Amino acid sequence: MKTGSLIIIAAVIFTGCRNGADEADAYGSFEATEIIVSSETSGRILRFDVTEGTEIEKGTEVALIDTTLFHLQKAEIDAGMQSVRTRISSINAQKDILNQQIVNLNVNIGRIENMLKDDAATKKQYDDLTGQVAVLEKQISANNTQKASIASELLVCESKKATLNEQVTRSSVKSPLKGTIIEKYSEAGELTAAGRPLVKIADLSVIKLKVYVSGAQLGSIKVGQECTVRIDDGKKGYQSFTGTISYISGKAEFTPKIIQTKEERVTLVYAITIDVKNDGTMKSGMPGEAIF
Repeated sequence: MKTGSLIIIAAVIFTGCRNGADEADAYGSFEATEIIVSSETSGRILRFDVTEGTEIEKGTEVALIDTTLFHLQKAEIDAGMQSVRTRISSINAQKDILNQQIVNLNVNIGRIENMLKDDAATKKQYDDLTGQVAVLEKQISANNTQKASIASELLVCESKKATLNEQVTRSSVKSPLKGTIIEKYSEAGELTAAGRPLVKIADLSVIKLKVYVSGAQLGSIKVGQECTVRIDDGKKGYQSFTGTISYISGKAEFTPKIIQTKEERVTLVYAITIDVKNDGTMKSGMPGEAIF
């Protein structure tokens, strides 16, 4: 009878030791990196095929906003640019004509110079020809100025077209990260506006467990340290994962207004973030615990 009592007492002691060793050091909940993707242009949503729960890669098109008006404006600008190029071509043709006239006049000026040596021509004839050359050169200079002004118009048109091309590009709403669509705020066929949210995407590949520890525990943990993260698996069991401490708050939370005594300092808590590679088991908002 005495032996049986000793066995029972030993079992109780062993169970108590095991439960104490099995107790977690900190508790909290999982958080995922969430991004709200908004439309950058206004218009009707032409394509919006994604659904909640869909996993998408970075750069995948989420939605397409109507770009008809942008393409019509681009066509108008292209027509204007063609008109500007025609004017530049006309100026270039006039310049070629003026240069040829100058060439012809220079030939006549050479002849007059030879005739002046034999007194077969007058100085006035020479001055008239050189004066005509000077007038033509000024006309060429004026044409160059006009051409530069028209070329500036072409640059303005190209800038406007580049703006429209960028708006067309932004009309294709793409995912900025690899993740899972957890909320969808619109549907195809609806009108949207610039800045209006379309979907919320969460990166669940690496999920963060945010827990709180006391000041007494800070000395035994550091950033980069690995630890064990557990979640419930059934009524009594746990499922364990390896996590890495990525952040330790430098400021206590829920700090009282009065100064604490040395014994009471351990009641202050500090936020700790633990990164855990997720195999799909852990969800945002799920409770978890950490063992350091």
